[in-house]
Amino acid sequence: MLLAYEMNGRPLPPDHGFPVRVVVPGWIGISSIKWVGPVEVSATALFSPWNTRFYRMFGPGYPDDGGLLTTQAVKSAFELPWDARIPAGVSVLLRGRSWSGNGPVRQVEISTDDRDDWRPADLVPDDEGGPWQRWTALWRPPGPGRWTLRARATDSTGAGQPELARHNTLGYMFDGIVRHPVTVG
Repeated sequence: MLLAYEMNGRPLPPDHGFPVRVVVPGWIGISSIKWVGPVEVSATALFSPWNTRFYRMFGPGYPDDGGLLTTQAVKSAFELPWDARIPAGVSVLLRGRSWSGNGPVRQVEISTDDRDDWRPADLVPDDEGGPWQRWTALWRPPGPGRWTLRARATDSTGAGQPELARHNTLGYMFDGIVRHPVTVG
């Protein structure tokens, strides 16, 4: 656990926990740990609306009192604006990031159409073994039009991203593969 009072050498902004934020490696950074108030050490669990009603996963397949939010799920994202415009007839270096609270990302694959034509992305060596993994993949669009990019990662524990996230009524811990639209032209 880390108490952070700066971000990039500057005081934390209010939306990131000013004046001090708790950072727990691998765990999600929700409001219940973002803003620090009085710190109390106790031998018994704290019960509050945040950990009993608000930050729980409810729905089919979860306990009646809700599933706990714990480590961050495996996720991937392209470093590309949503519905980006890409020039036709040239190769484009796609960039992205993947991360996991379970362990380092060991593999990232991308797909550039709606088929299951998954191929490996190139992992940036400087990030290996860390919580975030940058990656790249060269893509030459086959022609103009609308295309859907997808990325999926697998971490060192074997945890990966499902095609669709498991439903919970409050929408926490999304880990599904994101369909990222682009327009080539």
